[in-house]
Amino acid sequence: MTNSPEISLVPPQIVADNAAKGLRLREKFGRGGTEIGVGRARELVERRALQPSTIRRMVSFFARHEVDKRARNFGNEENPSAGYVAWLLWGGDEGRAWAIDLKAIIGNAPDI
Repeated sequence: MTNSPEISLVPPQIVADNAAKGLRLREKFGRGGTEIGVGRARELVERRALQPSTIRRMVSFFARHEVDKRARNFGNEENPSAGYVAWLLWGGDEGRAWAIDLKAIIGNAPDI
């Protein structure tokens, strides 16, 4: 019998890098995200293990804000839309994929 690999709740480096980029763009352009988004970005940048409830909140954020990707200047780093900055603060596309994959594994697991 083999042991299943341990599930890591530590954000991948690319997710941390996206969040750091979001913080830089928010500072430079003065828009995008809320204080909650800034807090999430700081957690991601620090790459500490997140709580299962945080992973579920990330999935919810991305589901609600998928529409932001259709906005003008989404992805434009010279004049980013507020939605693009917010999306990055939560880990960007890689953060979305990571959170969705992880939620499928952890489901409604309680916080530690």
